[in-house]
Formats: sequence, C-alpha cells, structure tokens
Amino acid sequence: MALEIGIVGLPNVGKSTLFNLLTNSAVLAANYPFATIEPNIGLVPVPDRRLGTLASLFNSDKLVPATVKFVDIAGLVAGASVGEGLGNQFLAHIRSTAVIVEVVRVFEDALITRVNDNTSPLNDISIINTELVLADLATISKRIPILEKETKANQKLLPNLELLYSVKAALDNDQLIYAGFSAAQIAVLSDLHLLTAKPIIYVFNVDGAILSDPSSQAKLAELVAPSMAIFIDAKIESELNGLDETDASELRESYGIYQSGLENLITAAYRTLGLQSFLTAGEKEVKAWTIPIGATAPNAAGVIHGDFERGFIAADIVDFKDLVELGSLSACRAAGKIRTEGKTYIMQPNDIVEFKFNV
Repeated sequence: MALEIGIVGLPNVGKSTLFNLLTNSAVLAANYPFATIEPNIGLVPVPDRRLGTLASLFNSDKLVPATVKFVDIAGLVAGASVGEGLGNQFLAHIRSTAVIVEVVRVFEDALITRVNDNTSPLNDISIINTELVLADLATISKRIPILEKETKANQKLLPNLELLYSVKAALDNDQLIYAGFSAAQIAVLSDLHLLTAKPIIYVFNVDGAILSDPSSQAKLAELVAPSMAIFIDAKIESELNGLDETDASELRESYGIYQSGLENLITAAYRTLGLQSFLTAGEKEVKAWTIPIGATAPNAAGVIHGDFERGFIAADIVDFKDLVELGSLSACRAAGKIRTEGKTYIMQPNDIVEFKFNV
C-alpha cells in the first residue's frame, strides 16, 4: 500500500503547481481561489537509483519502485472548518493520509492574487493550523458525550475519557495533538482520524533569492520547528521538469540543491514517519518495499504477503553496497557477505532479501 500524503494550504500558494511537479501531471493551477474542486490524486514512484543498478546486475525484466500517493485538496480559508470557502468537506479528504504537507507562500508575484492582505508566512500557517484544530475540536466534542455514557457503564474506559479531556484542552489552546501527545496516546485516538494527530511537513514556496540563502531558510524553519521544513521554488522546479537530467542537476546545484523537490519531500516524509525501504531482486523484477524503521525480518516478509510472515523461517540478506562492489550473489556468497537471519533480525535500509517460509 502506498504512503499517502495530503497537500493543504491557502488558495494561490502553489499547491496545485507543486502537485503537478510532484506527479508530473497537468491539473488546473489557476490564479483564483478554489481552482481545485475535487481532490487531485496522484500515485508517484519513489525515486530510487538502486533499482536500476540491481536491474542491470540481475538482468531483470522490470523495476517496481515503492509508491507515494499525493492528495491535493482545495485551498482552505479561515472558517473552512465551519463551511467557509468550499467548506470542511475537503478536510475529510486528508483524514486517511499518514502525513500532511502544508504549502506556505513566501514568494511575491503581483500577478498571483492573495486571499488576504497579510504577507506573513506565520499568519498563513496559523490560519491553516487553526482550521485543522477547529475541525478536530468538533470531532472530539461529539465523541466525549458518547464516551462519558459508556464510561458510566464500564469504568475501564475512564483512561480513554481522560485522554479525550486532555486532547480537548490542548486543542482549546490551539495546540497540535501530534506535538503534544505520545504515539501510544495518538494510537488510542486512531479511530477518530484526527487531523492534528498527523505530522506536518512545511513546504515553503520561495523565490530564487531565498532558495540560495541558508540564513533566510533557517529563519523560516524556526517558525515551524520541530516539524521539518522544505524549500522549493515552484517556478524553478517547473523549468527543471523540461530539462534533461544533466542540465537539471547543474541548475539545481547552482542554487545549492542536490535533490529534486520530489526527492526532498519523500525523504522528509520517510524521516518524519520513521520509514525505510528494503529490496528484493531477481530476473523477473527488482522491487522496493516500505517498512517502519525497527521492523523485524518477519514484519518485512508480511509486507510482501501475510503468509510469508506467518510461515517465516529465515531470511538470506546481502547489503546493496556489498552486492554492487562484488558484482553478483555468487561472489557475495563466496566472500561470506550473504547472511542468514532469523525472526529477531532488525531490517536495515540497504538490505536485499530473499525470504524462506512455509506456506
């Protein structure tokens, strides 16, 4: 299943432009509020240079990268949680996402209108986060009376009710749940699909001057710390899309950028969510699989198929760098670089795996 990322922001901050760049699609990116009516959804392969290298070594028929699903929803405005703009129906589109990408406009362009007169990035961030908080408050406020009744009949539910009270108090103080509660507490609330329980990655849509100015970027990053901040010039990224890889790399490096916007965003999402990938390889295909950091070998086998985890016996593992250096599995085996690992083995990012299992 693809990692799902929701893209939010005020109108005309570059959300749909960013979506187009990330997904190489051509959705409407217009100079007026609410150009996006229905959510745009794009399934994007995760850039992974290892796959091509492995395909050459194994003479594989196909490459299957991990994928990310991007969901671009309508621009939010103040009051969206109670129906302003196009209403809070659009907030529902990101309830199933694992992480929220909040696009913040920093560039100036007289030809692209703003929805408010305030040009402060912090003000824009505050508007969006307030709408997420208000939407969650509405959800929590509906659940509390129900749980209060259930707790009278079953006192074992009291810790859950107290947690809801704590969450409501935090939201009343404009605090994001993800920043103030543990992963275990958030897991208890998972059935509510709370928006502020999701981590947020902030994408600052900047101009070329800020893109090449680390000090300006540091000041913007301070506004959203400890959340991750990414800096993209959508205009420059659009130009890069039309260039070959060599020319695009040279232009990026002139701005001190060494990855595409897509690579930066996916790297940030993996890091924020504590994810990594492992690889399988053979003549039929080479494939990348996404798993949590800390996953065991049986957990990883289960990502491929549930029967693999249930019938797990062992995993033969070689490190990607060792395989590339030695050139073949037989050479790795002769050099003692292929290891057989059991149920307690913790998967590593460059693992190439062949699982052994009983069906």
